Amino acid sequence: MEKTDVELLFEQIDNITETVQHYENETYLDSLVLTLEIMFYQNPLDGIDEQLKEKLQSLINDFNVKEYETTQIRKALQLAILKGMKGATQQQHLMTPETVALFVGYLAGKLTGGKEKIRMFDPASGTGNLLMAVWEQLENVGAVYASEVDTTLIKLAVMNANLQKREVEFFHQDSLRPFLLDPVDLVISDLPVGYYPDDISANDYELKADEGYSYSHHLFIEQSINYTVPGGYLIFVIPEFLFDSDQSDKLHAYLQEKAHIVGVLQLPETAFKSEKNRKSILILQKKGSNTSAVRQPLLVQVPSFKNTKAMNDILAQMNSWFSTNINL
Repeated sequence: MEKTDVELLFEQIDNITETVQHYENETYLDSLVLTLEIMFYQNPLDGIDEQLKEKLQSLINDFNVKEYETTQIRKALQLAILKGMKGATQQQHLMTPETVALFVGYLAGKLTGGKEKIRMFDPASGTGNLLMAVWEQLENVGAVYASEVDTTLIKLAVMNANLQKREVEFFHQDSLRPFLLDPVDLVISDLPVGYYPDDISANDYELKADEGYSYSHHLFIEQSINYTVPGGYLIFVIPEFLFDSDQSDKLHAYLQEKAHIVGVLQLPETAFKSEKNRKSILILQKKGSNTSAVRQPLLVQVPSFKNTKAMNDILAQMNSWFSTNINL
């Protein structure tokens, strides 16, 4: 069977990465960062082993990444990153599944379609794949911002953006600390799940725990709302248990005060590796002087993405809901 352009590009990226990994004795992901820099500048970087330099020169002479389309580059990089993350135990090192990222993009388009030059922000951007996948589906993006605390992940995100010729302003920081950022029209994020160890910073949040560590996923919601314009939208990929945890009463009360719940979409179990990783999508609108609650929030049980007929039925129902409930 003939290989697709995405598969061919992935093989070339993988080949260079494994060569770098062999010589530099680094992890696959750190070697991938170097590979993407070499591909972007189209020559081996200074300060690396001469033998490696020669080998890399012959490898990059064989192809030019700029001949590929943006989507092909993103998908090939996604395959390489997934390979590097295989066996990663940290939840924040798991990538948002492609089908879920495309679904978030669809929702973002429905919520912001009538607006011009929106400003978009992902406060937990990881390698930037969710951000790029959503951006591909929007035609009205003005400025894009992303934040990530992990050094390797943000380097991958920067190279991801560069190779796709996307202009993103990155913040390399703890995303629960203050930003030098004006509020945006749209926040999208696959929420990092767990406890936030910095009690001093957590103290500034309404959603801090009454005792013990606060939940970082709760604080991320509050932080995101803080950096959203009144009337702006937020689309979160959330853990299934978000509203069932021991601190969920506080979260409910906070959301009731600050936002309108536009919808909750339960994603199919088949989109995730195991039931405990299962996620939903939460859509919020930040309250403002001209906003009002939707009459009937969008509550959807999303079928398996492989079930085309059921998927088309759900999309038709959702399109109808958006045309009735969201005034653009």
